[in-house]
Amino acid sequence: MRVHNFSAGPAMLPTEVLEQAQAELLDWDGSGMSVMEVSHRGKAFVARAAQVEASLREVMGISDDYATLFLQGGALGQFAAIPMNLSAPGDTVAYLNTGDWSKKAIAEARKYAEVEVVADTAASNFTTVPQPGSYTVPADASYLHYTPNETIRGLEFDHVPAADVPVVADLSSTILSRPFDVDAHGVIYAGAQKNMGPSGLVVVIVRRDLLGRARPETPTIWDWQVQADADSMINTPPTFGLYLLGLTLDWVKANGGLPGMAARNEEKAKALYDFIDGSDFYSNPVEPAYRSWMNVPFLMVNPELDKQFVAEAAASGLTSLAGHRSVGGMRASIYNAMPLAGVQALIDFMKEFERTHG
Repeated sequence: MRVHNFSAGPAMLPTEVLEQAQAELLDWDGSGMSVMEVSHRGKAFVARAAQVEASLREVMGISDDYATLFLQGGALGQFAAIPMNLSAPGDTVAYLNTGDWSKKAIAEARKYAEVEVVADTAASNFTTVPQPGSYTVPADASYLHYTPNETIRGLEFDHVPAADVPVVADLSSTILSRPFDVDAHGVIYAGAQKNMGPSGLVVVIVRRDLLGRARPETPTIWDWQVQADADSMINTPPTFGLYLLGLTLDWVKANGGLPGMAARNEEKAKALYDFIDGSDFYSNPVEPAYRSWMNVPFLMVNPELDKQFVAEAAASGLTSLAGHRSVGGMRASIYNAMPLAGVQALIDFMKEFERTHG
């Protein structure tokens, strides 16, 4: 029986995508082999990889001014690749600290450059984002980095930070969830395991004028220019991840593209937040203007009930609702593939749990 999977990642995939992959698993494209078995240098897979790139460009509105790279190592790998590709030793790089993933990116960047945290919302317990005009980005900074959506805290930017330097976004948990202004950024990167496909693939979208700046000591695997020149195939790419990304992009297009995803996700998030806000039993700590559409953390008036809530929910087919270990409580990740029916099932369960334990 399929459950409603509220995991923050690896997250649920669209049922239609999984069914198509299942049907093609033993014989992909008439090859008599699984897509996991064909050569990444073969004509069929090279053509498929090109189609996936074209689909991503179409769906996200990525112009030819940008290179699109399909790499491995997740967002964590890019935490290091970004300063190695965009700065020289001793250069200043600017970061906004809005939560746990921002902090991880900052810690990694400090190994390679002089990090200036130009805004930090820790004093609010990461329940808000820095307001435009409230901070200054050094004119000599190599770039400004931010995390549009913090998965652990359920915090989301409602704007793109403005800067006179390249803006870099870790879009891992919100990519493909709605239209996004690619042209306002120098670099966008995202792990695939939320809205794009399985874990093991990371997509990097980099403005071409920022290529060719990697430090000499940058590992070849992290050199964006080398990867762009080789169509992301300097070694064997994550072929199955690329294949599933292609199927997922087809599903997005068939369901209204990014405007369709936005309408779907806004409706789900509103239903869940409206229920939480109308309850005296549950609460969400994030300022309403900055609540994530993708990750909805919530607390109960009695934290001692947390484990029981998670266990009873799982028994009801609602899985992976435990909050991150660093913050506790519960968290419902409601990415693109989560249907409204899944969110409604969660709300119904929450109502019953409140009735019996409130």
